[in-house]
This record gives sequence, C-alpha cells and structure tokens, in this order.
Amino acid sequence: MGDSICNGTHNKKALLSDPQLFETQFEELVTELVERDFTDPALADALSRLREVLVYNSPGGKRNRGLSVIGSLRELLPPNQLTQDVVQRALLIGWCIELLQAFFLVADDIMDASVTRRGQPCWYKKDGIGLDAINDSFLLEGSIYRLLRRHCRDQPYYVHLLELFTEISFQTELGQALDLMTAPPGQIDLNRFTMERYKAIVKYKTAFYSFYLPVAAAMYMAGVKSEEEHNNAKHILLEMGEFFQIQDDYLDCYGDPAVTGKIGTDIQDNKCSWLVVKALEIMTPEQRAELEACYGRHDDTSVEKVKALYNTLQMPALYHGYEDESYQRLQKLIACHAQNLPHSVFLNFAKKIYKRNK
Repeated sequence: MGDSICNGTHNKKALLSDPQLFETQFEELVTELVERDFTDPALADALSRLREVLVYNSPGGKRNRGLSVIGSLRELLPPNQLTQDVVQRALLIGWCIELLQAFFLVADDIMDASVTRRGQPCWYKKDGIGLDAINDSFLLEGSIYRLLRRHCRDQPYYVHLLELFTEISFQTELGQALDLMTAPPGQIDLNRFTMERYKAIVKYKTAFYSFYLPVAAAMYMAGVKSEEEHNNAKHILLEMGEFFQIQDDYLDCYGDPAVTGKIGTDIQDNKCSWLVVKALEIMTPEQRAELEACYGRHDDTSVEKVKALYNTLQMPALYHGYEDESYQRLQKLIACHAQNLPHSVFLNFAKKIYKRNK
C-alpha cells in the first residue's frame, strides 16, 4: 500500500509542468530551512522570522531566472537522463537563484530608499522591520548555501556550483557599487552618465546573475565544465543581459503600466538609464541644459519635459533600431560561439525577451 501512495505522488508530480513543480517545491524548501535543521528551541523566534522573510520576499517575481535552470537542462540532457531526482535538484538550484535575487533586492531597496517592490511595500518599509532588513537579506543569502549543501553535496558539480554562486554574487556587488557611485542620492551629475559606465553597470549588476548564472548551473549539472564552453556561453548570455536591461529602461519610460504592472520612475530617480545616456550622446548643448534642469526632479512638469526631449530626439525609433541590431548580433554570436552547445538553450531565452512589452 505504501508503494501505491508513493507512486501516486510520483505520477502526480510527473504530470505537472515545470512552473507548477517549481511552485510546489517552495513550501518544501521553506519547511526544510525552518524546521528540519535546527532542534534548539532557543532559535524558535529567529526561525519564525526566517520563514516570514522567505515567504514575503522570494515568491512574486516572474521566476524567469529560477526556471531557466531546468529549462536549460532539458536542452542539455537527453530525456532518459532527466530522472525525477535530477529535475528536483535543478528546480532547487533555480530556487537558490531566486533567493539570491531576493537577497539583492531586499538590500537594494534599502539603498535606493524604494517604497514598493512587486506591487507590495518593500520589506524594510513594513511595520516593525526597518533596518533589521539588512540582517534578513543575509539570512536569504545564507539559505542558498544550506540548500546547496543538503541537496548537491554528493554531486560531482558541487564545488563548481559553490564557486559559481560566490563569484557571481561578488560580481553583482561590484556592479551595485558602480551603480551607487554613478548616481549618488541627492547628487545630479550627468557627466557621470557615459555609455561605457552604463554597460559596465549592466554587465556586472544584472547580466551575470540573471542570464549567465542559470545556464552555467545547468551546464555544470550536465557535466559541461570546460572553461572554453563556459566562456562561449558567457559571451552570448551577457549580450542578452545587456539588451534585457536596455529594454527594461525603455519600458520604464514607454511601457504601458497596465501591461508592465509598474509605473516607471527612472527619470525622477536620477537613474543612469540607457535612454538618458543615449540622449546625452546626441543632444544639442541647449537640450542638455534643459535636461540638466529637469532630470532627477520629482515634479510632473520636469518629468514631462524630459519625456518630451526624448520624443524630440526620437528615442523610440533609436531603441527599435538597437533592438534589431542586438538580435542580429545575438544570432551571429550563437552561430560563432555555441558550436558544441544546443542553440535552443540561447534561442529559448531570446524568444522570451526580444519584442516583449513587459
């Protein structure tokens, strides 16, 4: 009888899609982090806080990063090697990437003095949380390594995964440092906004952990560990990551909030965004003077003036030209660098991001 129950559960899981499997795994992961490892009753309050931090900050995003691990692994391994164990581990590593994202976002919101995130108050803005959220972000990061150790310690790729997560965390933190130094709160200095600086911020702050990390994790799981293969994948994925952020910047200004689910604030927040960097490259001294008077201001009139400048400079047309160029460049990179990797790994990503409107 025990077997039939187990088989029933197994078969139910076999019928679920990857996103559904991913969702169902979250509750198990929380239980594991909060209940299984610690028997000391003195920690009860801290563990209940950890549960609250995990449940508030980890779900709620689009899940693209986390689901890209299993998505990529399905392209890298033949179906007969994708046992239930392998799939569960890929989903778990995906959740570790979502936890890394949550760790960055909780800390980032404090640094940026943000008010909302994913349609709810930022964690530090909740009653009774405040700057204790700094330690909560550390709890999210620490959870990653507990989960990896428990589930992947006996796998041949374990050390590769640890090095990957620690290295990419450091690269992201360097990117964040560049971002903070480029637009310090309360200081508006458009001279710092160069395309070279913009691309460095995007590469380190976003592209490594959002694009390279999930695919590299799947490659290690599939036994692909040659440095050359990883460098090839990195070339392609960092190009995609750069385009993704430029698209995000474009949608912040030109996206429909009813579709994107958020109201753009890059102009008010003095963000070093692709639009302002590109505009600075092509505007007249008079237009620059107007931009300097209005950028980073919170009143509606200033914001509208910046948007009017962008329209005069035909930013939508420039962006769509850039999108087409980037797609062409990506196709060439895939042809050139992905000789030994299935092209579908990269093309699946490309399908999700090119021409998206949210």
